[in-house]
Amino acid sequence: MCSTALCLQSSGSNEGENIDAPLQDSTIEEQRGVVRFVWAEGVKPVKIHHRMLAQYGQSTMSQRKLYEWEERFKSGVTRVNDEGRSGRPSTSRSRKASSLQEHRN
Repeated sequence: MCSTALCLQSSGSNEGENIDAPLQDSTIEEQRGVVRFVWAEGVKPVKIHHRMLAQYGQSTMSQRKLYEWEERFKSGVTRVNDEGRSGRPSTSRSRKASSLQEHRN
């Protein structure tokens, strides 16, 4: 029997059937808030990620992202929302790709 959060079995269910994570429908900001709260209690990131997997299932942020947010919180960041970015939004076509497309036509 698997002991990881992704393989937890529901009692009384068919063998091999995974249970749904109760908090699968969540926002990334909600998850970041959980990371900040539990990290503030002194829980290590690997344990936080393990606990989040049990609740959020496959919608859990990656462990890498969790470590990135832990570093932000260590440096004094308190907001869990993405910071606004300045400049022009990126596009799927670069100037070079656009000019290549024009030459093909």
